[in-house]
Amino acid sequence: MLVIVAPGQGAQTPGFLRPWLELDGAADRLRRWSDVAGLDLVHYGTEASEEEIKDTAVAQPLLVAAGLLTARALFPDEAEARRLVGAVAGHSVGEITAAAGAGVLSAKDALVFVRERSLAMAEAAATTATGMTALLGGDPEAVAAKLAEHGLTAANNNGGGQIVAAGTLEQLAALKADPPEGSRVMPLKVAGAFHTSHMAPGVERLAKLAPTLGIADPQVAYVSNKDGEVVGSGAEVLSRLVSQVSNPVRWDLCMETLQQLGATAVIELAPAGTLTNLVKRNLKGVATLALKTPAELDKARALVAEHANHGGQEQSA
Repeated sequence: MLVIVAPGQGAQTPGFLRPWLELDGAADRLRRWSDVAGLDLVHYGTEASEEEIKDTAVAQPLLVAAGLLTARALFPDEAEARRLVGAVAGHSVGEITAAAGAGVLSAKDALVFVRERSLAMAEAAATTATGMTALLGGDPEAVAAKLAEHGLTAANNNGGGQIVAAGTLEQLAALKADPPEGSRVMPLKVAGAFHTSHMAPGVERLAKLAPTLGIADPQVAYVSNKDGEVVGSGAEVLSRLVSQVSNPVRWDLCMETLQQLGATAVIELAPAGTLTNLVKRNLKGVATLALKTPAELDKARALVAEHANHGGQEQSA
């Protein structure tokens, strides 16, 4: 079974969209989406600095647009895509890309939603100086105890011993000075304590937007960050997208579900690499491909041909 996944904030790098805009129609598509997102996505994807694209209000729309753009390059025929993809999942803001891929949201409404999400989370992050730090390795109980000691939240559980702690910059500095035994501490390129109570104001703002969006039920298995469950209702997907802003990301449970569903191959949309690395470590025997540039499209198409779902209900990537 073929799975398409979309990465979250922190995966972006300066200029990562430059090679994609050499494809026919890609630059024009991104310009149209720029009008919806209220950002010059072409500039931010090609010329902007690392500091510019770290800004939450920029990073999130850029990531969703990148995922949608690379998905379209891989699957130019949406009807064909519906027959081929077995499941979709995204990490944090990547869930919006996945929702569009599953047919829950149109590309336009996905960009409307992510623009509001990015502004809401940036506004919430501006009220207190907060951030996120990855912890790699260490005993899980010792890690949990150390986070509690410093007043931090396990905002992401990415599986394979990778936990992302979130909280104030003072709390994160204390963690760096006093890490759990056996853990490696790595600050992340994000501008706030996402998926924690610090983001509660963002939930309220998105809840007001949600009723204005058009939604449909997923046409493929949509695996949710909340608990790794497959969600079959479009209304429930949207509700989870709203509440997930202040809830932890359980990517570990998402991977367990993908394994249970029978995933045999995972393709990660640009800016790819983070999720395929996690899948490699946690789902042995599952083929992976990080679709970083158009140079990987032929390999991706070969993987699609080998692992695609050739039957059952129509599905959408």
